[in-house]
Amino acid sequence: DVDVAIASALAAFPAWRDTSQAKRQSIMFSFRELLNARKGELADILTAEHGKVSADALGEITRGLEVVEFALGMPHLMKGDYSENVSTGVDVYTLKQALGVVGIISPFNFPAMVPLWYFPIAIAAGNTVVLKPSEKDPSASNWMAALFTEAGLPDGVLNVVHGDKEAVDALLVNPAVQAISFVGSTPIAKYIYETAALHGKRVQALGGAKNHMLVLPDADLDLAADAAVNAGFGSAGERCMAISVVVAVEPVADELIAKITERMKGLKVGDGMRGCDMGPLITKVHRDKVASYIDVAAADGAEVVVDGRGIEVDGDASGFWLGPTLFDKVGTDSAVYQDEIFGPVLSVVRVATYTEGLDLINSSQYGNGTAIFTNDGGAARRFQNEVQ
Repeated sequence: DVDVAIASALAAFPAWRDTSQAKRQSIMFSFRELLNARKGELADILTAEHGKVSADALGEITRGLEVVEFALGMPHLMKGDYSENVSTGVDVYTLKQALGVVGIISPFNFPAMVPLWYFPIAIAAGNTVVLKPSEKDPSASNWMAALFTEAGLPDGVLNVVHGDKEAVDALLVNPAVQAISFVGSTPIAKYIYETAALHGKRVQALGGAKNHMLVLPDADLDLAADAAVNAGFGSAGERCMAISVVVAVEPVADELIAKITERMKGLKVGDGMRGCDMGPLITKVHRDKVASYIDVAAADGAEVVVDGRGIEVDGDASGFWLGPTLFDKVGTDSAVYQDEIFGPVLSVVRVATYTEGLDLINSSQYGNGTAIFTNDGGAARRFQNEVQ
């Protein structure tokens, strides 16, 4: 029950807030040591429940550990400021204080890393936490909370609750919750932000993206093809910073597509614990949704260069499998271009000039990550300044 968890966090807050920073840091260090020593256990949980390959699972834990290590510096980060004589006879000082109970709503695609972005920082600063992981793969959060308890964290400081929208709404409206952090799709991010802000909470809400890479005619096409395949199909494309669109400035498109296609042939889809490059998608519903874009792309006039449907892994036709998929000549008004597909789907859009490619990227409705591939330092610098 979410309200019970919030009450537990609220009851634990005064004592945890008043715990010395040295003691909080000591517990955080113990958690860091335990997590580092037992990260293989957590990686196995991620692969078994989410489906991502072992290398990706270990990679996200490593990224999360970096945040835990950053949280160890909280005694320094919590230092205030003091200024004398800002006005006649007036001195000013600032204090950094814990807020209270904070809520964290994390997505399915990084069930260890995203919670680790948030709860170590919040807890090190003296807050207490209610964490609501995705209902699709909640076990990592349970495991990390138990490990933190083993490290010496008092009861009630980190609480894990499970559920869907009902659980989320309970966090958003409860007056005891002072702040909300969220990672997920753009429509839900907007809902989280608006609802939580309406109820007087501080909000971090990170939404989706449609990330582009711009390839100029002078680029190293082998390097660009490697990057497109790794960034497009890592974690089966289920990550908000995946490359979704390759913007090819002519005349490089044909050669670049050939190089990408050749590399895609070497990708192995299968059980993440068996040395594969890509695991399954998170659910059948999501797999079917992503696969449906292949028909949509063809109907919208795109060319399906590589079709990932119908793939079988060790004879397992019932798994949530979808192979890497590549589209060419994608129209910018098509659903394949406009939607965040969140799967192993890469689209190539052909443009005539650098300026046309830049305008395309800047017109996207999403907050994108982006990259340029060129051997021209001036073009790279110009892109850095002009891309939005």
